[in-house]
Amino acid sequence: MLVIVIMMILMSHAVESREPVLHRVGGGRFTWAPDINFTDWSSKEHFYVGDWLYFGFDKHIYNVLEVNKTSYENCFDKEYIYNVTRGGRDVFNLTEAKTYYFLSGRGYCYKGMKVAVFVEQTPPVLHLSPGFKSYPYTSTNFIIILTMLATWTIISY
Repeated sequence: MLVIVIMMILMSHAVESREPVLHRVGGGRFTWAPDINFTDWSSKEHFYVGDWLYFGFDKHIYNVLEVNKTSYENCFDKEYIYNVTRGGRDVFNLTEAKTYYFLSGRGYCYKGMKVAVFVEQTPPVLHLSPGFKSYPYTSTNFIIILTMLATWTIISY
């Protein structure tokens, strides 16, 4: 029983959620533009639920539309899911674990202005509580600590 209580206390101090990340689409401040390899960019990023996408662009020329997979593959901009475009420095919150599809209409999709973003569930981040800061934390060390506690508990009974 004591082992279970100790394990619950340690786990409650060790696991926190990850902070959201702002991803600049294309990698820069104003990189929602033609001739940027968005497929390459998105393949090098890791997207998690709660993260944000930042689209920087000239709103008088380009737009950002969330679309379905078929529209993405065929550059259809008529039946979009959501028009992200507001002022040219726009953000979009990734609220679900799924693949999101975005494109720019007005023919710019055919010039490469489209991106697919694969979003995963937020992984737990291990964080040490203040009392454990001096101990170098790894999952192996955590297992060793639990094993030692379990052994100590068994021996003491």
